[in-house]
Amino acid sequence: MLPIRRRQPSAHQLPADLSPILQRLYASRGLVRPEQLNLQAGALLKPGFKGMAEAVQLLQQALNEQAAILIVGDFDCDGATSSALMVHGLRAMGAQKVNYLVPNRFDYGYGLSPQVVKEAVELGAELLITVDNGISSIAGVAAAKAAGIKVIVTDHHLPGNDTPEADAIVNPNQHGCDFPSKNLAGVGVAFYLLLALRSALNENGWFVDQGITAPNMADYLDLVALGTVADVVAFDGNNRVLVHQGLQRMRAGRLRPGIQALLDISGRNQQRLVATDLAFALGPRLNAVGRLDDMSMGVACLLSENLDEARRLAAMMDELNRERKAIEASMQQEALTTLAKIRIGDGQLPAGLVLHQDDWHQGVVGLVASRIKERYHRPVIAFAEAGDNELKGSGRSIPGVHLRDLLEAINSRHPGLIGKFGGHAMAAGLSLTKDALAKFKAAFEATVDDWVSPELLAGEILTDGELAADELTLELAERLRFAGPWGQAFPEPLFDGQFRLIQQRLVGEKHLKLVLSPDQGKTLVDAIAFNVDLSVWPNATIQHVLLAYRLDVNEWRGKRQLQLLVEQLAPA
Repeated sequence: MLPIRRRQPSAHQLPADLSPILQRLYASRGLVRPEQLNLQAGALLKPGFKGMAEAVQLLQQALNEQAAILIVGDFDCDGATSSALMVHGLRAMGAQKVNYLVPNRFDYGYGLSPQVVKEAVELGAELLITVDNGISSIAGVAAAKAAGIKVIVTDHHLPGNDTPEADAIVNPNQHGCDFPSKNLAGVGVAFYLLLALRSALNENGWFVDQGITAPNMADYLDLVALGTVADVVAFDGNNRVLVHQGLQRMRAGRLRPGIQALLDISGRNQQRLVATDLAFALGPRLNAVGRLDDMSMGVACLLSENLDEARRLAAMMDELNRERKAIEASMQQEALTTLAKIRIGDGQLPAGLVLHQDDWHQGVVGLVASRIKERYHRPVIAFAEAGDNELKGSGRSIPGVHLRDLLEAINSRHPGLIGKFGGHAMAAGLSLTKDALAKFKAAFEATVDDWVSPELLAGEILTDGELAADELTLELAERLRFAGPWGQAFPEPLFDGQFRLIQQRLVGEKHLKLVLSPDQGKTLVDAIAFNVDLSVWPNATIQHVLLAYRLDVNEWRGKRQLQLLVEQLAPA
């Protein structure tokens, strides 16, 4: 059982009419002033990026000349929503020749590569715009420039020491950019570029001259919200506004057919939609396409204007997601078996874990790394074969270990060991030759060991404290559900406490349904704990339990009732 530490709310000046529990929750997450509660569209930061003026000028020129524009996206949900957003937005602003290309990860790997540029040339591209990639595509941009294609890079990933020689780069994390929010997803960066372009076109009378109505950029916030949530970027104030506004529009039925189809296939209630629905239902179905197939299907779904066609594509994505789940479960079990052998042999695991198996699926290794990181609370990189003696790896990290910086340190100490790498603090990707795996594994383990303390690897659960018995209500669960949006770095409320165990039974082979009482039987509450340790549960001798839990609303046959979602369960 991980130790529990309770958040401490900061001193605040929040409105007195805000409920005490929300004051406590918000203040412990850094919201201490009334203006920080403002999630209206007007609270968005204004476009002020390095490179934005140059990018807007290039787009205006392309519109005037009706140049052939090609959007090159990444193969995850952020990349798909970014690609769809740019195509929708540019077409609405009068571009007549806009196409998109999502590189197949198995053929070309990540980002704008010279091979992708070759396809762009064949498609007749005159202006190439990257979305959610490009900041590390030095060779690809050079190839495009050599072919006479102008390039705008829009990205949010951290740059390396060198950046591509693009005609314009829009990235809040590039050196010298003073845009205050560094946490935008790729789709957020694309949205800001379109905002700036629309403003410039308005000023120049473009829409009047063309006889078209300037698009309402708020109509694209469903895409922005989905991509932002799915990419697990930090929910700073600006991202919370983007997600809140997108959710508001989706609940009101102002969403494109592709997102409607994904909601339908995943069985989500549109009127009660929250960020976790995007994270755990829509995002995985889109991501499954990029992991197992070609993300062009996902972009096509998001671009579709026909609900029947969108539903057909969503059904195909749903089937791919089922296949992804089966592959992931098998790979995860193989990884756990490998780690169990290490523990038996050496007694303890390294501070950083490097995993590889010849038959692992390249598109799923990131998920396996994430699951193993959650279980053992240490940085993990999982590798899969990519052909031609190459391995592709995907890593996940823990708070306190910046994964991209760690890879940068390894690359500096061992030049040439890593082929390519990039990413963020919590997630990164890389490639290396199969021959270099053993050396990389040793370097990774040694570097992580240098960077971390035993306390950091021990982990902890951070909660919002206890709830009184009279606070365990459906009303509070409903209020908290819509008090977000909750997400990365602005976590959904998590509570802890001791309960009397009234009933327990297994459901679905490895989930534990519970009836609990916080006050010796006066109040009864339903709860469920997923994927419990079957060597411990169920156990009729255990009468009291310690929980870390979330308040949830269980909907069944039109009836809603309170249910606790158990994050951690232990005998008291």
